[in-house]
Amino acid sequence: MPFDPMVLLGALDFRTLPEQLVNGLLLGAIYALIALGYTMVYGVLRLINFAHGEVFMIGAYVGLFVSYMLGFSPAATGDVIPVMSIGIVILLGGVLTVIGGGMSLAGWRVRRLPDWVRAIGGLVGVIGIIFLFIGLVQPQALNLVLMLLASMFICAVLGVIIERFAYRPMRNHSRIASLITAIGISLLLQYGGALFLPNSPPPSIKETVNPYRNSVTWHLTSPDAVKQQTEMSLEPAYLVAKKSFDDYLARTKESEFNLSAEGKTLRADLQKLESPYLDAKSKADSSAVTVTVQVGKLITLGVVGLLMIALTYLVMKTPQGRAMRAVSHDFDSASLMGVNVNSIITFTFVVGSALAGAGAMMTATFQGTPLSTFYGLMPGVKAFVAAVLGG
Repeated sequence: MPFDPMVLLGALDFRTLPEQLVNGLLLGAIYALIALGYTMVYGVLRLINFAHGEVFMIGAYVGLFVSYMLGFSPAATGDVIPVMSIGIVILLGGVLTVIGGGMSLAGWRVRRLPDWVRAIGGLVGVIGIIFLFIGLVQPQALNLVLMLLASMFICAVLGVIIERFAYRPMRNHSRIASLITAIGISLLLQYGGALFLPNSPPPSIKETVNPYRNSVTWHLTSPDAVKQQTEMSLEPAYLVAKKSFDDYLARTKESEFNLSAEGKTLRADLQKLESPYLDAKSKADSSAVTVTVQVGKLITLGVVGLLMIALTYLVMKTPQGRAMRAVSHDFDSASLMGVNVNSIITFTFVVGSALAGAGAMMTATFQGTPLSTFYGLMPGVKAFVAAVLGG
């Protein structure tokens, strides 16, 4: 029988395709955030920073430790006391907004002030607006913001240390020497980190720190009417049998696995109705096209979008961005034009590492995957592929 691809294509079930596309978009946003770090460093230094995945790993651990400091440690029981009251958050947000706005305005109006005044002012103002929004609208998100800022800050510092003490001394050596150095730093962070970081058993950020664990569902098409009718016809009898069995267990205090004759009869009646009902329900649900997404992952997509917009503005509209583009074209010509090449390269590592830290914190928090010192290995490889494909 000849192979007919159209027959095979027609046999596929495309009802799960929309949800898988959404999942791919949400996961790809994190890979894109990591890939930006590879792209920025390669664009400036022509160096593949293979230690970038380990910076991602450190960012996830920073999020874990900050959650412990906020009271979400494995040994914590009971309600967690907020690190700051809502009033203090609103006051702090207002103060930071005023200070940041003043610094930004001064940087635009007074030309003799250095560019970093306007940049820091804008950053402080954005943080202040975030704190104001949290205090007024979403107080439960404060823990996540503190974890995010801490991960970005520590990863930025780590990026500076790696550039200053590992890559800068190798800058005038051969490309292969720089590449071996990058691989060495990656292995150092993986195996050296195992000596100091909790690794066995693998820890994970407690899900209680995430107030956005619930999911939202969009129904793109309705279930098949016949299958839904079959489910509805079987549901009343199943619910009656289930209620009778549950009431019997509550009344007699018997175990489900150690029942009297009456209990066994009720359980047999329930099992007789349960299988057809669950089968009909599964068929009815699968006949509809739905997209179910965790709210936290939607927040991740929004944060990634904002960070990419900010990065685009930074690279295309600011003096630091113009200097980065100049250095990426030619070191010597940029330095002759007054660009401090070392400072720009350090700034590039700061931005790229901070983005990796943001992605790591959101991944470890909203996905809840166990952490190890090899946590950044596969995301780093996949992000490197994304950087190559993206150009």
